[in-house]
Amino acid sequence: MKRFLLPLFLLIISLSVIIPAGSADAEQRAITFDDLIAFGRIGSFEISPDGEWVVFTVTWFDKEENSSNTDIYLASVKDGEPRRFVKSAGNDYSPCWSHDGRMIAFVSDRDGTPQIWTIPINGGESRKLSDIPTGVSDPLWSPDGKTIAFTSRVYPECEDMECNGKKLEEFRNSKVRARVIDRLMYRHWNHWREGRWSHLFLADTDGKVIAEVNTGETDVPPISLGGERDYAFSPDGSQICFTMNPDEVIATSTNNDLYIMNLPDGEARSITSENFSNDNNPRYSPDGRYIAYRAQMTPKFEADRYRLMLYDRKNGKARNLTEDFDYSIAHFCWGPDSRMIYFNAENKAQISIGRISIEGGEPDFLIRDGFNMNLRIAPNGKHIVFSRQDIAHPTELYRSTEKGKGITRLTGINNELVSELKMNDAEYFWFDGAEGKKVHGILLKPPFFDSDSEYPLVMLIHGGPQGSFGNEFHYRWNAQMFASPGYVVAMVNFTGSTGYGQQFTNAISGDWGGRPYIDIMKGTDYILENYPFIDEERIGAAGASYGGFMINWIAGHTDRFECLVSHDGVYDQVSMYGATEELWFPEWEMKGTPWENPEMYRKFSPSTYAANFKTPCLIVHGENDFRVPYTQGLQFFTALQRQGVESRLLYYPDEDHFVRKPLNAELWWGTIHDWFDRYLK
Repeated sequence: MKRFLLPLFLLIISLSVIIPAGSADAEQRAITFDDLIAFGRIGSFEISPDGEWVVFTVTWFDKEENSSNTDIYLASVKDGEPRRFVKSAGNDYSPCWSHDGRMIAFVSDRDGTPQIWTIPINGGESRKLSDIPTGVSDPLWSPDGKTIAFTSRVYPECEDMECNGKKLEEFRNSKVRARVIDRLMYRHWNHWREGRWSHLFLADTDGKVIAEVNTGETDVPPISLGGERDYAFSPDGSQICFTMNPDEVIATSTNNDLYIMNLPDGEARSITSENFSNDNNPRYSPDGRYIAYRAQMTPKFEADRYRLMLYDRKNGKARNLTEDFDYSIAHFCWGPDSRMIYFNAENKAQISIGRISIEGGEPDFLIRDGFNMNLRIAPNGKHIVFSRQDIAHPTELYRSTEKGKGITRLTGINNELVSELKMNDAEYFWFDGAEGKKVHGILLKPPFFDSDSEYPLVMLIHGGPQGSFGNEFHYRWNAQMFASPGYVVAMVNFTGSTGYGQQFTNAISGDWGGRPYIDIMKGTDYILENYPFIDEERIGAAGASYGGFMINWIAGHTDRFECLVSHDGVYDQVSMYGATEELWFPEWEMKGTPWENPEMYRKFSPSTYAANFKTPCLIVHGENDFRVPYTQGLQFFTALQRQGVESRLLYYPDEDHFVRKPLNAELWWGTIHDWFDRYLK
């Protein structure tokens, strides 16, 4: 997960396209808001212990209610045929299997607060297991079936749940909303800490808490930069391994460590204390000999490449399996023989699936093409189950052999709706960017494209900044939604993007407005020179988070675009530093604090170049965005208005770095398309 994630929930206003009578595409239409909101969105999934079933979540949205609901589904690994298994008036999510495959535990907020529930796989009613006043997250069943681990945000001074419940009730009923703060980090992403920390608990199968694994002012999982799930039981259930940041000032630290604790009440000890960077996502081998985990090697650099590490429980030593592999390890899981580890890795606008032996050596890519996220290995070792999407198809679950052959789709949650929509596939291009380095881009043509016509161009700029655009059906930053009204959409994976080697990723730090900006300008030049159906007089650009910064930067450095859209963009680096939460990020990217390196903060602040602003710009920001505080957007808007530059501010008092609520997202898309239509059509 990257830093400035591209925001927005991204749903689109209804648009119509005139199709000639008798056209082969006459039965399809361009995607609309109501289409996008109707997609079922597949989330987490797990394979049953016998390898026969996959349990997964699907989230559905209701525009009229301005809400969403998540349900749990089951599908056969052999032949798909998904069925809704758990549905309630609340959200049901985070399913996990019992050791014998007879039960599924999950989280449901149907009674008001998220609690652990269980349901028999062969029929029967759901049963509420926990009653934790502060709610629960991410249940995990122990291998012996006697214990369930979960996390909850609690008050560290409390010794029991009764105390936690009382303090939470007092807080909710208090008429005083003032906060007394004496340390960093006092808020994160979109919520205030309010004196609570995330602790890892163990409960028996009757829901009684039997152990609190971490105590005091510590977080499990860590507040940021964690893995898929940052705790795991050993195969015999005698030990648990978890991720925690031990540093006192976590606002400036990426030092997540792995700890092991003998159950039920042993003393936790670190097994990665020699690495002062990020270790996370521990997974025991099926035979219990090893703990595999991910590690970064550069302290305070959150975009360092993740290596796959192997900790030997016999000798207490760790080995780096992928130091010479210039790809960052994402999700991974053990093969059932404890000899192979399977993984996902971002790879030039795709996400590939590979595997590596515990003996080391060169990893193999089993499935190179496709945007293949997450993966699970069937316990018999014969199948890989993974999620897959592309720019014209939302996420579905797929199966392949253990060697990546015979890829078969297991689910078709959105088949019928997709068949009704005209959505083109991604096209790729390469060009010479800054310093002659090859840079990758993606082009998407509008629905019902006619090569004899001319189209406006919308350049999209990704966030991160150590992120990338891929061949994905991104629900928040959806290229089809931008193309739908009749625009060609282009996306450049400029210097700093991930999936092109760590050196390319590193090159953006300390150079935010340098080589990335040159890449975007050269990419625009390449597109205009090589795609004659684009009207060079009608070009717009839009970006979010770091992409919003780049839009703000573009406003002060060129007038080649007819209009701009900046969402959650950094405008002034000094004021940004003083109000953001994860301080390790600006301190790494700007090479120090504002008082240590003021020149770089000034150099790469769009505010420094405000006198050059001329291009009409739409600014979007949410008040609950603590990553890029909303005052950044207000400052940019003020500078534009004071100089008479056409500008508009779309401000959400109830959104954060993303626009999550359906009706808010509908307004977002309506405003965006009105803005583009005004200047590009």
